[in-house]
Amino acid sequence: MSSQKYSVNQHLIETLLSWVKSGEIAIPEIQRPFVWDASKVRDLMDSLYQGFPVGYIIAWRNPTVKLKDGTLAEGKKVLIDGQQRVTALTAAIAGQQVVNKDYKQIRIRIAFNPVDERFEVCNPAIEKDKAWFSDIASIVSGEQKSHKVARDYLALNPDVNEDLVYERLDRLCDIVKKQIGLIELAPDLEIDTVTEIFIRINSKGVVLSQADFAMSKIAANEDFEGNSLRKAIDYFCHLAVAPEFYAQIEANDSEFVKTDYFAAMRWLRNENDDLYDPSYSDMLRVAFTTRFNRGRLSDLVGLLSGRNFENRTYEKAIEESSFKLLGEGVREFINETNFKRFLMIIRSAGFVDPGMIQSTNALNFAYILYLKLKRDLGNNPNIERWVRRWFVMSLLTGRYSGSPESQFDKDIRAVHETPFADHVAAVEAAELSDAFWEIGLVQNLETSVVNSPALKVFWAAQAYLNEKGFLSKDITIRDMLVHHGDVHHIFPKNFLKGRGLSKAKYNQVANYVIVQQEVNIKIGDRSPVDYMKDVLEQCSTGVCKFGAIDNIELLRKNLHENCLPESLSDYEYDNFESFLLARRKKMAEKVKGYYFSL
Repeated sequence: MSSQKYSVNQHLIETLLSWVKSGEIAIPEIQRPFVWDASKVRDLMDSLYQGFPVGYIIAWRNPTVKLKDGTLAEGKKVLIDGQQRVTALTAAIAGQQVVNKDYKQIRIRIAFNPVDERFEVCNPAIEKDKAWFSDIASIVSGEQKSHKVARDYLALNPDVNEDLVYERLDRLCDIVKKQIGLIELAPDLEIDTVTEIFIRINSKGVVLSQADFAMSKIAANEDFEGNSLRKAIDYFCHLAVAPEFYAQIEANDSEFVKTDYFAAMRWLRNENDDLYDPSYSDMLRVAFTTRFNRGRLSDLVGLLSGRNFENRTYEKAIEESSFKLLGEGVREFINETNFKRFLMIIRSAGFVDPGMIQSTNALNFAYILYLKLKRDLGNNPNIERWVRRWFVMSLLTGRYSGSPESQFDKDIRAVHETPFADHVAAVEAAELSDAFWEIGLVQNLETSVVNSPALKVFWAAQAYLNEKGFLSKDITIRDMLVHHGDVHHIFPKNFLKGRGLSKAKYNQVANYVIVQQEVNIKIGDRSPVDYMKDVLEQCSTGVCKFGAIDNIELLRKNLHENCLPESLSDYEYDNFESFLLARRKKMAEKVKGYYFSL
């Protein structure tokens, strides 16, 4: 029978706060920004005052590690769930500042009315109202003596019953004597087990991810500047989305501003490119995988704890080297030259808009590949081509859509152990056979999902080949993807709906083309035979009704670029099904040619 891997105990609030103060429980400064509204802090205080349960917090004790001198150091408790509640307690009772969702340090003051037994978030009106204690922190923490507070209050409110005030203040101060549940997980538990426990206990909460846990481990580390590393990851990801946040970091975090991490991300203050806006999970995964040649974040948690995977012990030297290596990976990730060069490679493959990239994991591994090959092979001229092709192959085959961690782990080990030219050739032979191009990809294009990776790659191919939009003489697909041109139904939607076709039929992606808005409006709901007759006519008369194409050779070229037939009969309603099949095959042929030209 397996032994129980956790303990459940009730502890006094004051005990919990003393652990936080002493560091026995490690609460990273910005493990997550404090996202609770101040009103939720008020409600927590009221629940404690009323004697209501406030749930459990979950902590995992860091494994005991072996120091360089051979002695053992017992790990601290790392808070993995319940940070918002514990932070609320330290804010309301201990009077500590918190970091809000905008990464600003703020003070949350909770006021108490002893007569009405009401809690409120302090505001200017309450602060001036003598019926309120404007800030309970100094009272509950004992900084102010309750009897003095009571005397001062009664002097301002002589009509209030003296015994009532003393009794209510005693109840207020007794908040710290109330209990809160602590589930402490055993130090030898793996991250997968820890996550499973969390899900079962707190099934209605946000599922704890391995990245969340790894970030908690990083931020809680005091020996190897873990909190600075955690901030570097957090701040970079926030700046990538909101460059204006740069000024807030400068104003509110003077210590971090002095670090080389901040110096390395200064370029983001004027950066508005949104092709790749990584989350902390993306950034952590890339930095870890490219430096450790492993793909499972559960391994990172172990390494940051000092785990020796061979003898299953924990060693300080491994913990130290792991933090150093991860820091190097983060610096590589945020390096301006690396980041911009990688995005240039992705754009050069025709992916010019973030909406074209449906798999962030494919993008993550492409960046991993770029950083690793650049570090291992220097300025090898093949790197850009390899990264482009691997990225497109990943999208076409859904390589990282099923079990991405397993595939990341398998791929990075193969890349590390095998010459990349040999590895990519083997993967292409297995994944991109003739059967894939002639059957598999054609079948993948038989869909009504506009976010289909196969369709997005087709549009990327058109952008890469600098092809023109449907019936456009000068405007390219690339330009319209960047500036969000219209997606037009060759057989118009209402035309097909009027004939009883379902949404799954009229929205087939083989019925889509990228088109200028004015052309799309002009076509409206007309049958394709009718408007294509007019297009042919304008090639004879030179009087343009749809777009600016005014000669037959330009029209033929445009139809070819958009994988469309030249014969009018192909645009008859009765030929709709054969039209779709023929176009899917042409689209697949274009994608194949594009892939092997990358």
